[in-house]
Amino acid sequence: MAENTNRSGGGNAALGFILGGVVVVLAIVAYFVFARAPSETRKVDIDVNVPEMQAPTLPPVEPPTVPTPTPPVT
Repeated sequence: MAENTNRSGGGNAALGFILGGVVVVLAIVAYFVFARAPSETRKVDIDVNVPEMQAPTLPPVEPPTVPTPTPPVT
């Protein structure tokens, strides 16, 4: 019997290397985003006072008239 000695698929090692690098980069970014303590804490008090607004009044408008269709002439 003939053996199948044609083996291909050496790209998995490169894909694993690239994926491992992406995981390491994401771990470093996550450390700097989530694990760093804030340098100082501030108390922020925001007070927003906005005057009341009323919607503008519109003049009365009559709906347009629609012409009635006439029966076709035969």
